[in-house]
Amino acid sequence: MATQAEVEHSRKVFGWAARDTSGLLSPFNFSRRETGEKDVALKVLYCGVCHTDLSMITSKWGSSIYPLVPGHEIVGVVTEVGSKVEKFKVGDKVGVGYLVDSCRSCQNCDDNLENYCPNFITTSGAKYNDGTTSYGGFSDSMVVEEHFVISIPDGIPLDAAAPLLCAGITVYSPLKYYGLDKPGLNIGVVGLGGLGHMAVKFAKALGAYVTVISTSPNKKKEAIEHLGADSFLISRDQDQIQAATGTLDGIIDTVSAIHPLLPLIGLLKSHGKLVMVGIPEKPLELPIFPLLGGRKTIGGSLVGGVKETQEMLDFAAKHNVKPDIEVITMDYVNTAMERLLKADVKYRFVIDIGNTLKPTS
Repeated sequence: MATQAEVEHSRKVFGWAARDTSGLLSPFNFSRRETGEKDVALKVLYCGVCHTDLSMITSKWGSSIYPLVPGHEIVGVVTEVGSKVEKFKVGDKVGVGYLVDSCRSCQNCDDNLENYCPNFITTSGAKYNDGTTSYGGFSDSMVVEEHFVISIPDGIPLDAAAPLLCAGITVYSPLKYYGLDKPGLNIGVVGLGGLGHMAVKFAKALGAYVTVISTSPNKKKEAIEHLGADSFLISRDQDQIQAATGTLDGIIDTVSAIHPLLPLIGLLKSHGKLVMVGIPEKPLELPIFPLLGGRKTIGGSLVGGVKETQEMLDFAAKHNVKPDIEVITMDYVNTAMERLLKADVKYRFVIDIGNTLKPTS
């Protein structure tokens, strides 16, 4: 962590920020700390756009700090390293995900689960221990402590690498932790957005038979022919749901809208696992009796730690797992946020920061 003296001796940065709950983003000049002895400085080339960014700039969760520079799917090139940095050198391709700091001393941190540290610091919109604000990747450069920097493997295009740092790890982590990564398992994926399409791709790469579960019949062709799913269920079709009862070993639920859990629990085999990674605005109704009849489990998962994020990227490079992206310019970002709210993207926006973010006077 930088000292106050390092913070005061800072570098000028430009980016785009939200100033209030309207969520409208506009050019913003600010400062970052100079590169400390354990820091890595990078030029940002690409930054993904996530639903979490949308929630933060509009203060959907009521905790946003303005001005807020969003962005936590960050990919760039190292421009400077501190004197005690060991893993990176100038010119390396690197990424920064959802976290930029944690306490580094609790049990979760010791277990490489910084994402569950009670005192983790998010990449944007949080307060460091010295009171300064964390600003995200909708900016020309970042300065991040070495531990929280990820190496981007060869074989993954830099623009496609960005969403893997959030959407990718958010679905990869629960597949691994809940034992849903064994070849031959039957895995369901609820929802086919930014998270859902990555869940399909990772589950297939892990050797699963994948069933997409959706309210939209028109997504069947996309799910099977483009993303490689093996089957498709319309969640509102009682005949389809009944026919598939007790067939799935696990389900990754990526939906953030209010939706019933009872049909999903019914699709699970005995000992099956329903894992929630979406964040609905209101509590969902949880029927208990169907859990008892079959000793089924409902769990949750939040992104992943640094070590597992690196593992996920290496796996993605080996198995050619990449998100479907739409690359946009920086000045298109407000339109992109409007489209994101309408789910009008297949499947992730990525901002070409390096070529389209321009300094302001």
